[in-house]
Amino acid sequence: MATLTDIANLAGVSISTVSRVLNKDETLSVTEDTRHRILTIADEIGYTKHKTINNSKKEKYQVAIIQWVSEEHELDDIYYYNIRLGIEKRAYELDYEMLRFFNDIPSSLGEEVVGVLCIGKFSREQIAKLERLKKTLVFVDSDTLNQGHPCVTTDFENSVQSALCYLKEQGCNNIGLLIGQEKTTDATEIISDPRLRSYRNYCMEKGIYDPLFILTGDFTVQSGYELLASKIKSGATLPDAYFAASDSLAIGALRALQENGIKVPDDIQIISFNDTTLAKQVYPPLSSVTVYTEEMGRTAMDILNKQFLAPRKIPTLTKLGTKLTLRNSTK
Repeated sequence: MATLTDIANLAGVSISTVSRVLNKDETLSVTEDTRHRILTIADEIGYTKHKTINNSKKEKYQVAIIQWVSEEHELDDIYYYNIRLGIEKRAYELDYEMLRFFNDIPSSLGEEVVGVLCIGKFSREQIAKLERLKKTLVFVDSDTLNQGHPCVTTDFENSVQSALCYLKEQGCNNIGLLIGQEKTTDATEIISDPRLRSYRNYCMEKGIYDPLFILTGDFTVQSGYELLASKIKSGATLPDAYFAASDSLAIGALRALQENGIKVPDDIQIISFNDTTLAKQVYPPLSSVTVYTEEMGRTAMDILNKQFLAPRKIPTLTKLGTKLTLRNSTK
């Protein structure tokens, strides 16, 4: 069991200092760096007794979250909402206050802001603007190693291949792809989707690649519906299964199939991506690649906190694994 002595030894301070920090003693004169170091160590070694104590009103360090979508769009896309939620929960545990910006990059941030967590896809021009803030930057859901910044992403490549392997094992010799095309919010760059690349590589390797089975639209329910409805109306042969790059696309496709009397999974199977709560609420419930979005946010917050306490010059890429969750849209 972790003790105050363990924390004191790791933090290089006295047991008394540790106790007073964890008890939020407002009369204690200690730097914010030391306070956050003690809180971080306590969390990492499993010391939790202090978490039942109410927060003091002492001025705290702040962390800014910059969400690439608008607040309205975030309400329609629970994927990015859950990443932000994970960040905020972890920031609260580490005793930071939060600043939130939706689809907006501020021109400056106060000295009390120790870093910025950037959620989503940003163009090179936007990243340059973020760099001018002169704060530690950590990106979530985009690979920014080439730009010199630490980042957290999902293991898209292996997750797509695991879904396609499962469908192939179920006897699906033709597998289609439903995917959206995204741009950065300043509309200067088209975003390359690793799921499309992974799909192509797998299908080419297995000798089942057919570009006619790739349907591209937006990451919305309406787009998924229109893509499949148009495909069915054209009279073209449908594949044995579809892999949808989001739950929203899969839900729209599911409706189009049902309206045309095509049974899922008897006639065609579907696996979606993200596994939000929506995937469980439709009929039939969707098999989906489970993405640990809250954990992505928590991990990014931990990286930012450690960069603040002990800066590293070498940027890192952290990939979180996924899990294929099987439900009734597959056999």
